[in-house]
Amino acid sequence: MSHLLSLILLLFLSTLTTRATTPDSLRHWGVAVVGSPSRALVMDGFQRKWQKGKSNGSLALELSYSSLPSDSNQYAADFGYPTLSLGMKYAWNHGVTMRRTADPDWGMAEMVDYDSYMGNTVMLYGRFARPFHRGKRWEIDYSFDFGVGYSATKYHPDNNVDNELIGSHWLIYFGAGLHATYRVAPQWGLRMGIDYWHLSNGALNRPNKGANFLGPSLGVVYYPYYEQVLHPDPLLRSHHFKGYWFARAALSLGAKTLNEEWQRTQFHTPKGDPEYRTDQFTLYPAYALQLDVMRRYALRWASGIGLDVFYGSYNHRVKHIDQAAGSTVDHSPWSVGIAAKHEVYYGRVRLHMSLGFYLFRRMGENAKEVEQPYYERIGLHYELPHMGGLSIGANVQAHRTKADLTEIVITYPFLKW
Repeated sequence: MSHLLSLILLLFLSTLTTRATTPDSLRHWGVAVVGSPSRALVMDGFQRKWQKGKSNGSLALELSYSSLPSDSNQYAADFGYPTLSLGMKYAWNHGVTMRRTADPDWGMAEMVDYDSYMGNTVMLYGRFARPFHRGKRWEIDYSFDFGVGYSATKYHPDNNVDNELIGSHWLIYFGAGLHATYRVAPQWGLRMGIDYWHLSNGALNRPNKGANFLGPSLGVVYYPYYEQVLHPDPLLRSHHFKGYWFARAALSLGAKTLNEEWQRTQFHTPKGDPEYRTDQFTLYPAYALQLDVMRRYALRWASGIGLDVFYGSYNHRVKHIDQAAGSTVDHSPWSVGIAAKHEVYYGRVRLHMSLGFYLFRRMGENAKEVEQPYYERIGLHYELPHMGGLSIGANVQAHRTKADLTEIVITYPFLKW
């Protein structure tokens, strides 16, 4: 690692006093090396009781691309020539420790005599960084990351039983940040910022608390394209986009494990039972239909409202668990909600976000306790070429930002006016 940092420093110093002559074919590309000390965020009172150590650190390498004004990319022009990056991050997490002590909240779970650890993780992600200020010396941007992560260490009933953060090896990664880059040479900059990032399994396994981190970041950036995107011709931006309305339908197939099963096996099953604090959970399918009316009022944005219908095949299992515990609440596999929806477009890729409110939901005692009357969706979708607007993508659906299920979605716009 020290040799890598020394090489980067030498390359950096060699360009401080001379303007590099980068071939036009390579001027789109850049690279960044970023380090960050972070701390795990405590999300609720229960986590506060068992979260002990919170510190971690990470190092990321990013390969970046920026369209140039000469490319005539209308989306890039509208966004102010954002940076698209492919990144790899490695996080050292052994400072993140967990250990339960005696408390009535833990029910039948017996305390152990060791600390549980969150394992080190590697993440592969795509980043979209949009500048909202560019000057001769300073660039300020916000960014969003989406990707996957892998952790060699996860929850295990025998040797890592209080690691409620990470319940599977493969994880979903999301990040967001705010950064300021100081231009120290024509093609080099120092990037400072604050970054948040999240790892979870999208409810595809248990536990599914998820790990959330926040911390400062400092990096070295090589961006040979900066001069060309600093003062682009304002006429390149879209001023003549003609807005339109459209209606669409979306079908989704999701999957989830049950929080009800996690609660039962963790806290309401005696030691000696084969299911006591188990790490084996059934994956249930879930289905949804969305009917939306949207307004594409800019090349890069659309907003609207939709009716969401859900069918949870797992409801029969929830009903069985509730009845075994003496509950008499009503159950139904059907749920109906109405949602405000917003999407951000960049070429054929779009970011989907929605916030919905349940009009009807009867998912049992646990849902009444831990689910809000509202739900959130976030995901990435890709419009297939030559398919009349048909797109495929993936969403995570959550309650109060805690994942409820992960779904694959097929969307088709059937009316436009």
